[in-house]
Amino acid sequence: MVKKIINMSKNKPDKLAKNKVRVSTQEHLDIAEIKDDVVIMRDGTLRAVLLASSINFSLKSEDEQNAVISSYVNFINTIDFPLQIVVQSRELNIDYYLEFLKKKEKEQVNQLLKIHTAEYINYINELTSLGKIMNKRFYLVVPYNPLTDKRKGFFSLLLQAIKPATALTLREKTFKKYKEMLNRRLESVYNGMDSIGVGIARLDTQALIELYYQSYNPEVADNQPLDDIEKIRVEKD
Repeated sequence: MVKKIINMSKNKPDKLAKNKVRVSTQEHLDIAEIKDDVVIMRDGTLRAVLLASSINFSLKSEDEQNAVISSYVNFINTIDFPLQIVVQSRELNIDYYLEFLKKKEKEQVNQLLKIHTAEYINYINELTSLGKIMNKRFYLVVPYNPLTDKRKGFFSLLLQAIKPATALTLREKTFKKYKEMLNRRLESVYNGMDSIGVGIARLDTQALIELYYQSYNPEVADNQPLDDIEKIRVEKD
């Protein structure tokens, strides 16, 4: 009997390995769901991600620099919640840009402009061969952590087991309430960044999915771009 079990396990090593990897990935992924421009974590907390522009601080005058620092200090002192600042540095992929230039070169009727376009393409190729061109993006992650979601009592779990539809409705209502509280925090961040002179834009659901997809799969994302979420269909069991 023992030998039979051992033989059965040897016949399907790849399947067992795949299942093991799948479980390990799910255990390390803290994101439960992304919807309505909000990231829902597995612990019940919410996240909103803002893309921030950069300012050339070194080119500003001393008075302007002091004004920026003062505005930033005032902004930090006015918020009563944690704020995460993420700087993402990635190698800039210019393959699509080069394809666009080559297409324009072929379509060009003027011979002189055609030559200039070809020379510009060669210049870009030589420039990228000397070193990697890096692109930096700045993100602000605004969280909302409802204390009531940290632990669920016995009666809450029992209610979900007896009346799952009612519990689902309550969760949806609770989500809307928490989302409203998160939006209030975003207003404070908008005003603070505006006073500093930094432009920000909130990532929608599509942008959030692409951001995390590229962050967790940097090599795969270059060769397999993510489709629009409207074209993605999730099959439920």
